[in-house]
Amino acid sequence: MSAPRVVVLGRIPQPGMDRLAETSAEVWAWDSDEPIPDAERDAQLATATTAVTLLTNRVDAAFLDAAPNLRHVANVAVGYNNIDVPACTARGVTVTNTPGVLTDATADIAMGLILMVTRRLAEGERLIRSGEPWKWSMFMMLGSGIQGRTLGIVGMGAIGEALAQRAKAFGMDIAYHNRRPVAPDVEQRLGATWMGLDELFAASDVVSINCPYTDDTHHLVDARAFGLMKPSAYLINTARGPIVDEAALVDALEAGRLAGAGLDVFEHEPQVHPGLIPRDDVVLIPHLGSATEETRGAMAKLAADNVAAILEGAAPLTPVHVV
Repeated sequence: MSAPRVVVLGRIPQPGMDRLAETSAEVWAWDSDEPIPDAERDAQLATATTAVTLLTNRVDAAFLDAAPNLRHVANVAVGYNNIDVPACTARGVTVTNTPGVLTDATADIAMGLILMVTRRLAEGERLIRSGEPWKWSMFMMLGSGIQGRTLGIVGMGAIGEALAQRAKAFGMDIAYHNRRPVAPDVEQRLGATWMGLDELFAASDVVSINCPYTDDTHHLVDARAFGLMKPSAYLINTARGPIVDEAALVDALEAGRLAGAGLDVFEHEPQVHPGLIPRDDVVLIPHLGSATEETRGAMAKLAADNVAAILEGAAPLTPVHVV
């Protein structure tokens, strides 16, 4: 019997490659940050038993058709909206992801965006770098304090909880929305209050999107949601871009129905709605939520640990189940 074959469809940090090298599999890797051409991808998938994917790799029917021997897709991300999980399940292909290891890094970015947009930090930094003359005055670039303000977290999973811990330390009150409330001890520890989604939009001074992207959450934050929010409120998104209707966001900002936004992800990434680019009340960063050396290395290692477990006949460490 030939050795199992693992194809890595994008460049991943060395801890992941080192772990894969310890397995019994033949490992082939596309060692480039540029997307793998479809023809090369399909040629490699033809004999692959495992595919290690990034969020830029779309795993759909065409992908699966090219991989008749595939048994496992190891996604190096916590989100898996790039993967048609039901189609994989129907073909007996296990899907795994990398939850947990990126919680703190992403929560840090969300908290950073809150501070950047409410205190106009990016705007101030641009002013200094522009070389335009300036001088201090009592009313220069006044922002908005967050102490005593309400942070509304949409999706109180691990990242939402970690963000709540940070925001509580900054003196914010915590509201959240999940399909079901979290455990009472978690609510008590965070001082968090469950709210219905409309109530949360209306009550929050900052709304942070931390839920998974699914069909149900596509454009969850749309024109109607912006109509419920305070004109003084801010929107933060570190989850997935299509959860927010970017055109509706631009309309709300232009109409003064929202004070600002901080975005790490975009609806049509890497493209950004042109109405967002020139705005000083919007902070835009290029999907940096998990972008620390430690976190990306841990993500790659966890993906490889899942590969190793399945190759050894054990249960995957972090399987994806869609009900």
